[in-house]
Amino acid sequence: MELRQLQYALQIAAERNFSRAAEKLHIAQPSLSQQLSKLEKEIGVLLFQRNTSSVELTHAGAAFMEQAQKIIDAVELLRQEMSDISQLRGGKVVVGSMPITGSHLLPYVLPTFKLTFPDIEISLVEDSSMNLEKLTALGKTDLSLLSLPLVEPSLAYEIIGKELIDLAVPTNHPLAQRASASKQPVAVNLEELKGEPFIVLKRGQGFRKMMIELCQQAGFEPHVVFESSNMETIQSLVAAGMGVTLVPRYIARAPRSEFVPVYLPLADPVPYRTLVVAYRKGRYLSKAAEAFIETFKKSMAGI
Repeated sequence: MELRQLQYALQIAAERNFSRAAEKLHIAQPSLSQQLSKLEKEIGVLLFQRNTSSVELTHAGAAFMEQAQKIIDAVELLRQEMSDISQLRGGKVVVGSMPITGSHLLPYVLPTFKLTFPDIEISLVEDSSMNLEKLTALGKTDLSLLSLPLVEPSLAYEIIGKELIDLAVPTNHPLAQRASASKQPVAVNLEELKGEPFIVLKRGQGFRKMMIELCQQAGFEPHVVFESSNMETIQSLVAAGMGVTLVPRYIARAPRSEFVPVYLPLADPVPYRTLVVAYRKGRYLSKAAEAFIETFKKSMAGI
């Protein structure tokens, strides 16, 4: 039994498809099938049920994958520990980030981190919160910047801060005019937004789910008129008068477009999201990864 065969089997289990697994592993599909057959013959059990449309784990396969992942994790732990010993402050950290969050928070973190640890390489992976959880659970990222709640049960996390949620409306919206007339921000009750046209993130983004749930808790289903994968686009469309939205406060602080909406605070209890750095349970965190988490916490405290 070879280590690469374990990696091959785990990739097939993750993809449930030989072609996609072979593509991710950068090998030919016949070679992948041959290695799997060789492994199954050696251990004397069938790991996968194959048919024309899908690949499914057998009972033995599920038990095998659990132990195989532990072996791969142990090898990675050994490799990382030896790297820390030999390189001290050297190394590499693969960081996953949601685009709507990373673009506004990482500029506060990365310059400080690189100044303090110039020999540590940072590799960024941007994706939706749903995909980042999967990537982190599979060990494709060392850390991921996410918000609670997490769906993947295999992830652990450290809280790095709480971010208040604001309302964004067009400049000619009655709520914006009310705030302007009072000469100070007027807190808005979420119930006042019933019937408003909402512009939201596309499915797969954690903040979309949070926004929908906040509206439901306020007693209504949001009337979604437009969806986008980009928070900057959403804010610009709000400013153009197409609807309203909710925006994490760190993002509301730094609009990049010439189309800027009016940001209003929400009434008590003010909603917020909890930002975390997540990693797979049981996965060895390198000294470089630990240093990144600590730098992030200090940077967040200063924002």
